Amino acid sequence: MPKDYYEILGVSRNATQEEIKKAYRKLAMKYHPDRNKGDKEAEEKFKEINEAYAVLSDPEKRRLYDMYGSAEFERRYTTEDIFRGFDFESVFKDLGINLGGFFKRNKKGGKTFIFDLGDLFSNLFGTYFEEDFSPFGEIYETIQIDLPLTLEEVIKKGEKEVILPGTFETIKIKIPQGVRDGQILRVKRKEGRKIKEYLFKVRIISQAGYKIEGGNIFIEKEIPLTSFLLGDEIEVTTLDGKKIRAKVPPLTKPGAKLRLRGLGLPLEHGKQGDIYVVLSVKIPEKLTSEQKNLIERLKNTGL
Repeated sequence: MPKDYYEILGVSRNATQEEIKKAYRKLAMKYHPDRNKGDKEAEEKFKEINEAYAVLSDPEKRRLYDMYGSAEFERRYTTEDIFRGFDFESVFKDLGINLGGFFKRNKKGGKTFIFDLGDLFSNLFGTYFEEDFSPFGEIYETIQIDLPLTLEEVIKKGEKEVILPGTFETIKIKIPQGVRDGQILRVKRKEGRKIKEYLFKVRIISQAGYKIEGGNIFIEKEIPLTSFLLGDEIEVTTLDGKKIRAKVPPLTKPGAKLRLRGLGLPLEHGKQGDIYVVLSVKIPEKLTSEQKNLIERLKNTGL
C-alpha cells in the first residue's frame, strides 16, 4: 500500500515545518532502535518516520509528494532518491545522537573523508550511503542521465525542463544548436556543500514516418502511381508545421528521394541539414470498374 507520510507523522496536510519537526522528534525518540532492542516493528516504524520526514521536511520534495500523490510518488522515486542529500548528521545531532564515529579517513590522501552511514542504516533502509568530501568540506557527485529529445525539440532548440533525480528539483536544460544523438550536455550545480555535475546524454527520438541521419531528416511519403509516371507537385509537412511544395519529375522511380535543402536539423556553426522525401507508391485498397478498365488498357500498351 502507498505510504501516507502525513499519517505516519500524525500531522495534517497543511502542517507547518515546525509542527512536522516536532512530530518527527517525538516519534524518532520513541521508536529509536537503541530504545527498542530486537523489536522489528519498532525498526520498521523508525524507518517509516525517517522516510516521511525526509520528504515532508524538504519543501520541494513535499511539493512533489502533494502534487503526485503517495502512489505515483512511490512509483517515481526510490528510497535512495528520497534519502540522497538528507542531512542525517544534523537530524540525529538534534536528537542527541552523535554520528562522529561514522566518519572515517580515506586512504587516498589523508585529508579526504568518507561519510559512511551504511553500518547504521543498511539494516533499516536497505540502502548504503557514501559521499566523498574534499579537504574544504565540499562533496562531489557526478550523475549521468538520459535526456530524450523529440525531433521538434531539436529543431526548435530553446530549453527543456527536467526533474533532477535525487533532488526533486526541476531545471531547464539549454538545447544547443546542432545537438547530436549521444552528445553529453553538462550542468554543474552547487547545492550547499555539494557540487553536482549532471551529464545529460542526448537520445533523439525518431517518430513514425521520420528518420534521422546526422543532420538530415528522411520523411516517407506515399503518392499515386500516376504521379510517378506523369510528374506532380506534392505537399510536405515539416516537423515545425511548415507546408512545403516539392516537384516530382515525370518518370520518377519508387524509392527516389526529393531533397529539400536547409530544412533539416540545425548543425554546428550555423549550418542546417536537409530533408529528404522518400517516395513510395500508394496502392489503393479497392479499384473502381473504371480504374480497372483503364489499367487493363495501360497493360495492353506495355505499361
